[in-house]
Amino acid sequence: MIGKILKQMRKEKELSQEDMAMILNINQTTLSGYERGYREPSYETIEKIAKICNYEIQFINKTNNNILTTKNIERKEI
Repeated sequence: MIGKILKQMRKEKELSQEDMAMILNINQTTLSGYERGYREPSYETIEKIAKICNYEIQFINKTNNNILTTKNIERKEI
């Protein structure tokens, strides 16, 4: 689920995966893995993507296996 949200935010900002990966200083295949649900991004990565795309993370829930999942991300009013 988080991957779909990250992809939507990136596309709204009109950034390619390559551009977003470069900004985040990560490999494009890593970002692709996040967006496709093959990998879980760290909280810090989610926070960076949200900030770049002018979104605000409203609530984070820590699951039993220590993977952070976003419950609610909303677009910031600018």
